[in-house]
Amino acid sequence: MILATTDTVNGKNAEVLGLVKGSTIQTVNAVRDIGAGLKTLVGGELTKYNEMMNNARALATKRMVEEAEALGADAIVGMRYTSASVMQSAAEVMAYGTAVKFVD
Repeated sequence: MILATTDTVNGKNAEVLGLVKGSTIQTVNAVRDIGAGLKTLVGGELTKYNEMMNNARALATKRMVEEAEALGADAIVGMRYTSASVMQSAAEVMAYGTAVKFVD
């Protein structure tokens, strides 16, 4: 599956199949959340939150690709991520784009 942030894939003619998306809501455990809260006092990278967001993006992308494959897509163009806080220490990540099938 080709994933592109551009609206086209060079050298390919494509038929639009439709919007595809994948999402997940992730959180870190309470102990790590307390540790992150203390980290804000001294500064630095919140590595557990970084890991959480990386895992969330990977899972959202996987779900989006599965949806595109179910449509028979060859690629997803115009691919984007968005995220939002849904509650303290929990974030939703959504991957979305346009599923396309290559035509001659």
